[in-house]
Amino acid sequence: MVNTNLLKGKIVEKGLSVSSVAKAIGISTASMYRKINNYGDNMLIKEAYEIGQLLELTSDEVNAIFFASSVSNVRRDK
Repeated sequence: MVNTNLLKGKIVEKGLSVSSVAKAIGISTASMYRKINNYGDNMLIKEAYEIGQLLELTSDEVNAIFFASSVSNVRRDK
């Protein structure tokens, strides 16, 4: 799952819009909104990478935005 609030905040910090990010990575605005709002379309790793590059995100920011939810829910037995 995508951390929607954090991603939208980073987009705004860079002075961009969701539409401009979608265009930059080669997907439709509608698809981008579905992906970042977790409405059935999953974000591809390639797309997450391209967004990270576009927004100049650190690896920690990329993980927090695109991967933290799925990783934090993994149960580890002792």
